[in-house]
This record gives sequence, C-alpha cells and structure tokens, in this order.
Amino acid sequence: MPLRFLTAGESHGPALVAILEGLPAGLPVDLEAVNRELARRQQGLGAGPRMKIEADQVTILSGVLEGVTTGAPIALQIENRDHAKWRGRAIEPMTVPRPGHADLVAALKYGYRDLRPGLERASARETAARVAVGALCKQFLQAFGITIGSYVVQIGPVRAELPEDLPYPLRFERAEADPVRCPDPEASARMQAAIEQVIREKDTLGGVIEGVALGVPPGLGSHVHWDRRLGARLMMALGSIPAVKGVEIGEGFALASRRGTEAQDGIFREGEALVRRTNRAGGIEGGISNGAPIVVRVAFKPIATTLTPQPSVDLQTGQPAETRYERSDFCPVPRACPIVEAMMAFVLADALLEKLGGDTMEECRDRFEALRKARLEDFFLDGEPHRFWP
Repeated sequence: MPLRFLTAGESHGPALVAILEGLPAGLPVDLEAVNRELARRQQGLGAGPRMKIEADQVTILSGVLEGVTTGAPIALQIENRDHAKWRGRAIEPMTVPRPGHADLVAALKYGYRDLRPGLERASARETAARVAVGALCKQFLQAFGITIGSYVVQIGPVRAELPEDLPYPLRFERAEADPVRCPDPEASARMQAAIEQVIREKDTLGGVIEGVALGVPPGLGSHVHWDRRLGARLMMALGSIPAVKGVEIGEGFALASRRGTEAQDGIFREGEALVRRTNRAGGIEGGISNGAPIVVRVAFKPIATTLTPQPSVDLQTGQPAETRYERSDFCPVPRACPIVEAMMAFVLADALLEKLGGDTMEECRDRFEALRKARLEDFFLDGEPHRFWP
C-alpha cells in the first residue's frame, strides 16, 4: 500500500488534523521528537506575531498503541490556540483580494460569498500538520539510517557561499544554531540585516532552502512511469508548499548553461564499489536514487501579505481599493526548513516502502538488508549478445 496523508483544518479553526496511512506496524513513535519538529517550525527571524501565540503540540488519536505503530491509519491533531479569540466573533466582510494569495481565485472557483474561507484553508498554518506527518516519516527513515536536514542558502538578494567540503551534518548543526538557519556566519549576518530592514520598510522577503537526505539507498523511484520518478515526486511535494515557486534537484538550473561533459557525475571504481566524486545530479538519475545524497533547492517567493497596502479591487463595489493587512510573516524562509524536510521525508518514506513492501518493521528491515548496492557483484550483466525485439 502506498504511503499517503490528508490534512484538514483552517487557520483560525479549532484544530488542524492529519491522517497518515501506510506506516508498517512495529515502529516506535517518539512523541517528543514530533513536538520538537513543530517547535522548529515556529522559530526563525522574520516570523510573524502569531508564532508568539501558538505553542504547537500534537495529540495522536489512533494508529499508535503503547508507543508503537499498529499498521492502522495514524490520526494526528494540533490545537489552534488562536481559535479562542475567533470563536463566535462577528467578522467584518472581506471583499478586497490580496495579490499573490488564493483570495480571488478561490472565491471564483468555489463561489464564496466572502473571501475568508479561501484565506483560512490556503494559509501556511496548514503546514503544521504536514510537519507532524513528516516527523513520523523521519522516524521511519531513521530506522534505516536515512537522515534529512536543511538550511537557508539565500534570503532576498543575500546568498551564502558554502565550501563544497563542508560536511552536510555540520551544515545542519550550524543552521539549527543560527537565527536564520544559515550555516554561513557572514551571510547570516547580512540576511538578518536584510530582514530587519524589510520589517522597518513594511515589506517582505523570500529566499531559498537547500534540503538534503543522507543514507538513501540506490534504487528508490523508477524510470518506467512518469509518476514514479523520484525527482518528479519530490518536486511535486515541495512545490505544494505555500509560497514555493521553484524546485530544483542537484545543480538544477545551473546545468542548463553547461556542456554535457561538464554536467554529469563520472562513475569510478573503488575496490568493488562504484562511486561518484561529484553530485551534480543531486542523487537522482533517470528518476531513481543512485546512492549519493539527495539534494534539493526550494525557492520561496516573498509573502504576499504586506503592511504596505497593494492595489486591488473591491469585489463587492467593483471600485479600486487597497489591501488590508492580515497578520503574517515578514520572511517565512528560516522557519520553512522543517516543512521542506517533512515533505522530503514523506516522499522518501513512500518510495522506500514501495521498494521494500512489508506490513511490519521486521519485514522491512530484513528486506532493506537484502537491497542491492552499487557494487560490481550486484549487477547481472553477462556480456553476451542478445536479440533485440525477437
């Protein structure tokens, strides 16, 4: 069965809920680790005032018994503390759509009498449920030695210059200790200054996050169907995060300006192992993981809600109007790192389960140990001529 999840809930509703289906039985669940991931999502310079209200904690309603998964769907709930201030309150009509949001198109699609229903569901508040789901997927992956981390490489025009030999675990560690989750101290200082300036100027900033998965075995995904390609699955999942406008695998768009001989990762033999000395492909070739770190970059546009009004039209009167400010971040990028990791974790957990099969962790572990590695002995080429299309 494929791994799948659904979320439900509105930004100011009673709670966010999620159902994750497909994790095998026998996985120990660390609830505190899930809550730590939720706390990470609320941290980072540039966060809006709501982060001072919410203190997200997850409640597991089903699918886990005595701290271990049962194989049944796992139901998760996260209370919205801010709901108490909205419950039963008379809300002013919202008739002026904000450019860059779902306000206008959601009302057009669903025929809303007010713009707020679109805002409530399209809000990035929903990503708290994704982070909870991703935290469980991370725990599944960690049982097989697969870890996922991320860090900020750009905010606005400020880019980090990271040495190629800086190990990924050290990048993750430095990022978690930094206010903007950037492992480059000099770039971090300039990023912080840029965010502080944009706050003073009542504007917003976007940026780029690099996500990395370590320990992923070769053979996840497939080249035989478009929707089973691992890179495509990652791009779809990451592209679904609110405010994301671009996703690349490996060196992505930079490869477009190079020649073919400069854009690949040569294959070398070291003992019986076949290795790569570069990772321009970001760990994926032909839609299949090749055993190298899986590297993605995710571009976030600046948040569309700004303290400075933007031009719009009042849909009730048809007259020109300016947008009204709805509480939001000034720069969402630092606290989006756990969201990127969560979506990567879900896709990779799904692909690993697809490869392994099995209803229990014991079955999965046995099959994981039997996976072929990129060694000469794991290939079956006999060197004999064969008849093509006999």
